[in-house]
Amino acid sequence: MRHFLIRHFISLTFFCLTAGLMPLMATAQSADPFENGWTLNAGDSRLRYMSVKKGNVAETNSFATLSGLITEGGKAQIRVLLDSVDTKVDLRNVRMRFLFFETFLHPEATITAQLDPDVLRDLHNTRRKLINLNFTLSLHGVTVEKTAEVAIALINNDRVTVSATTPIALTLTEFNLEGGREKLQEAASVTILPLGIVSFDFVFDRSSPGTPPDMAQLMQSVAPGSAALETKGTMDREACVGRFEILSRTGNIYFTTGSARLANKSKPLLDNLYDIVNRCPDLSIEIAGHTDSDGGTKSNQRLSERRAGAVGHYLQGKGIAASRMMIVGYGEAKPLHPNTSKANKSKNRRIEFSVLN
Repeated sequence: MRHFLIRHFISLTFFCLTAGLMPLMATAQSADPFENGWTLNAGDSRLRYMSVKKGNVAETNSFATLSGLITEGGKAQIRVLLDSVDTKVDLRNVRMRFLFFETFLHPEATITAQLDPDVLRDLHNTRRKLINLNFTLSLHGVTVEKTAEVAIALINNDRVTVSATTPIALTLTEFNLEGGREKLQEAASVTILPLGIVSFDFVFDRSSPGTPPDMAQLMQSVAPGSAALETKGTMDREACVGRFEILSRTGNIYFTTGSARLANKSKPLLDNLYDIVNRCPDLSIEIAGHTDSDGGTKSNQRLSERRAGAVGHYLQGKGIAASRMMIVGYGEAKPLHPNTSKANKSKNRRIEFSVLN
């Protein structure tokens, strides 16, 4: 009996010690910072940009839909769905999407970098390191190489953060966004400085053993069309009217010179237009064509009518009833700007949309 009690005591002691050590063993710090790879925790991550308008009014906005990873080899990539731009105001979001980022042409931005395993090998001991990180930013059809100081902090063995230590200044000209700034200024009647100030706090969780993340998985994670932060389904009159006014300012409906044939590059915007008209089922719209002053008055009148008709025909082909659309041509009678320069004439050649009832 005594021997049984001793053996039982030893077994119980071993069990308790083992049970006590198991949590420590499970959270033991790995010497390899990229073991199993890392996946972005989108809910805990933040990507913000600040713009300055009216000379000294700063606004900070963010993006709601992010995805990303760090592979076992240290390659990092963040995918930003630009439709998810969040200014906390619905129509301001729409302006940013259609007028500035032109998300119907450029739905996402990507940030790519290569982390050096040797530099971060002792992260499990230091817990936090500052490094100068070279990265590439692809935005609005342009890819630019940049360098930023970032802080990499190991929160625990299964979570790491990557944060900018100082804001990153991006000029709009280097990403061909100057035209978007001009459209925003006209739409909002404000001046906007030609740069953005970007900051980020990315949180990554370690992937499970045997299931490392890969780039193909990242690209398939979220569809751009599902990311827009706006009212779903049927929209009210205010939302519809505001969107039609914004669409009229895009300047992204193109025709073959001197004709009413829609160029293929017009289709991304027209498909977005269809989506909006379809979600405003109780409203009828006017589709108005306008030209510059080049050519004869009568020929410009006919051309404006035919171009407006081509847009209406496109929408009708996608299912919008002809009875909901009034096709009007104004020729050169309603210019936005004096026809005194090539740039002004380009702005005067346009299709406008407005609500009739």
